[in-house]
Amino acid sequence: MSSSPLSADDVALFLKENPEFFTDHAELFSSMRVPHPHETRVISLGERQILTLRARSKEMEGQLSGLIQNAVGNQKISKTLIDWCSQMLAEDNATQLPGHIVQGLSQLFGLPSVALRLWNLPALTNSTYTADVTSDIQTWASTLARPYCGPMDNHDVANWLDTPPASLAAMALRPCPESSPFGMLVLGSDDATRFTSDMGTEFLETIRDLSSASLLRLVTPQLPESA
Repeated sequence: MSSSPLSADDVALFLKENPEFFTDHAELFSSMRVPHPHETRVISLGERQILTLRARSKEMEGQLSGLIQNAVGNQKISKTLIDWCSQMLAEDNATQLPGHIVQGLSQLFGLPSVALRLWNLPALTNSTYTADVTSDIQTWASTLARPYCGPMDNHDVANWLDTPPASLAAMALRPCPESSPFGMLVLGSDDATRFTSDMGTEFLETIRDLSSASLLRLVTPQLPESA
């Protein structure tokens, strides 16, 4: 046998590899005392184990509560998204769709400022939704494969919003991922943490894709109704 003293790790390894130890020495298990995790007194190993199990149970309850809250939040978002899509599908006049997109996102999702600008859509002319679109903005839109999220950073699109945002999300609207953009959707917030560069963009991409799909009705000029 080695004459070197056992370390705490040696003891822990021995007990792990020999689970029958406390079965063979039950009197030792019942008589041992260990420090209380939150108090100055000592307690038995059995009581310490109970405290550990209670702590784990409380932690799992917190995790379950968080999952339930996330599920409820996701369900609410899905219902809101369906309501927004229903409004656009029910619109007969395609030229009213830009207004539905802006107003719907602002009202349904609690956004203080939403802007939409479009270009190269023959069915939409002389509209506020085609104003203030520069070549620089169109060039920037062509580089946005994913939504931009973060501070304003002097982006020209922030000028479309009613009030200067603390953070914004900007999305290029396209007929399909490989196509050139025909517009930009900008969401502004007075909360600097609402849109951040490290946030997930899956939900924003869904909004972008649904907006793009609905606005494709404006690619072809609407014919006047026959008398």
